[in-house]
Amino acid sequence: MSKNLLQLQNISKSYDGQLILDDLSLDIHENSFVTFLGPSGCGKTTTLRIIGGFEKPDQGRVLFDGADITDLPANKRQLNTVFQKYALFPHMSIADNIAFGLRIKNKPESYIKDKIKYALKLVNLDGFEKRSIDSLSGGQQQRIAIARAIVNEPRLLLLDEPLGALDLKLRQEMQYELIRLKNELGITFIYVTHDQEEALTMSDYVVVMNQGYIQQAGSPEQIYNEPENAFVADFIGDSNIIGGVMLEDYVVRICGKTFKCVDAGFGTNKPVDVVIRPEDVEIIEDDDPKAILHGEMTHIIFKGEIYEMECRSEDGFEWLIHSTEMHEPGKKVGLYVKPSNIQIMNKPESEDEEALGVEE
Repeated sequence: MSKNLLQLQNISKSYDGQLILDDLSLDIHENSFVTFLGPSGCGKTTTLRIIGGFEKPDQGRVLFDGADITDLPANKRQLNTVFQKYALFPHMSIADNIAFGLRIKNKPESYIKDKIKYALKLVNLDGFEKRSIDSLSGGQQQRIAIARAIVNEPRLLLLDEPLGALDLKLRQEMQYELIRLKNELGITFIYVTHDQEEALTMSDYVVVMNQGYIQQAGSPEQIYNEPENAFVADFIGDSNIIGGVMLEDYVVRICGKTFKCVDAGFGTNKPVDVVIRPEDVEIIEDDDPKAILHGEMTHIIFKGEIYEMECRSEDGFEWLIHSTEMHEPGKKVGLYVKPSNIQIMNKPESEDEEALGVEE
């Protein structure tokens, strides 16, 4: 297992009396692609700025390769940052933009020339040395910003929503480019986004944040398939989140019906939240003995690869369902969910617990 490159220990930060980060701790492994994911104002960019040395925490420590860098200036850290607006210099050529950091470090011109060629080849922009920044597309400018960062040979690259200004197709292309660069360079990436698809597509490790707390951290598969609280379940993809009662281990009651599940340890007759993903709800014939719930299809939207449908079960709950098979509104159907596709979570007992994502 790779070692920890970066450790955040009990980081807190406030602006104008408003708490942005509250006792946040996190370990980031070397050569990983980590994404901070969450809504606007959740603290993800502030965390990135503290790592980069652009902000100092009110409390806590930042350790890099075991050394305390909390008070180290940004230009002394073994990392670089790519911002959403790229921060390129329009009066400089592409070559001069890429060389900027190297010249500040007084590197020899022969070394700088070799590094510029290497970086441009890496981002698939060979021969662009003399071009102006204004002549580039948004995607090309983003690549130059990355090239400028990687010529400094950082051990850690911070990316603050760098794809936010690009159109959908270009954004998807750049996602693959970033994964390729990370694998080729062996650099640790920390990426900030509010786009769930980006986080799930690109990352080895996803850190879901809300209200200054880490709600859940894990692999994309863990975050999606095993959300630890309702916020994560609702924020990562679409979900059916239903109040239920855990009757006993492996048995939960939702929508007035008893379902088998694979969860245990929640107690007996305890209120819980239940998460079922739309693609895990199976539509079957209304008279199928396997049907646990019965309902009527109410809405349908064609989304290319799937149909997004809604079904009102007999208790009145509106189920969101994704399927490759179309079922017209008005059709009477049965619904079935495999036990392994039912995720049980504790209900938060207070607003503070809800913000924290507390699990008992």
